Amino acid sequence: MRADTKHFLCQIEDGIATIRLDRPDRKNPLTFDSYAELRDWFRDLHYDDTIKAVVFASNGGNFSSGGDVHDIIGPLTRMSMKELLQFTRMTGDLVKSMLNCGKPIITAADGVCVGAGAIIAMASDLRVATPEAKCAFLFTRVGLAGCDMGACAMLPRIIGQGRANELLYTGRAMTADEGERWGFWNRLIPADQLEAEAVAWARKIAEGPNFGHMMTKTMLQQEWSMSLDQAIEAEAQAQAICMQTEDFTRAYNAFVAKEKPVFEGD
Repeated sequence: MRADTKHFLCQIEDGIATIRLDRPDRKNPLTFDSYAELRDWFRDLHYDDTIKAVVFASNGGNFSSGGDVHDIIGPLTRMSMKELLQFTRMTGDLVKSMLNCGKPIITAADGVCVGAGAIIAMASDLRVATPEAKCAFLFTRVGLAGCDMGACAMLPRIIGQGRANELLYTGRAMTADEGERWGFWNRLIPADQLEAEAVAWARKIAEGPNFGHMMTKTMLQQEWSMSLDQAIEAEAQAQAICMQTEDFTRAYNAFVAKEKPVFEGD
């Protein structure tokens, strides 16, 4: 994977990619270019086994203020319907590429996490935040619908239908405490420890059976549209595939030897 990205920062170390938006003076808004590059980066990640996990970090005390008012919102008001649909499909493709990249993604959110920033957090596998984090799906506050980038499908599955309804209709900020109680944030961490804790979590995950993690993420997405019978059968097939990996044999041999297994992802 490329670390020399143009429209966001990327650092790769020991199989962990830490990425962050890089406009801290404006609370890290997204632009047309950063949307597209993030979409392509996560698409390519699906084919790169050297990266085991991703941390989507904050920058300058904030995660993201969403779509840039001047660089995105203004131009959108002057676009044709065809151009608008091209844009909304591109933003949706970012979410799809995150869901289908095959690697666990951990969002570490501080400060502002709103609009498309909240969507990126929602589309991640695990989410941690500071007690100061404010998360808002504020699309109705700018005259749009709450159904943006998969929010109406995904948010109710995370925090429940009633709570999702409230946030998506009103666009109000969800406090960090609410987010943790409702299951949106996995845990709250002080700002001076946030990124280090997220990276440590990513490293712990990366030590596991990475082919198995890929399969877990795949099934978590695919089973949304399955009946229970279909899901049980799909998981039977997925687990049988995983039982053919060397990591499964390594785990057995380590157990017999009373040692900790060292997984290699194959």
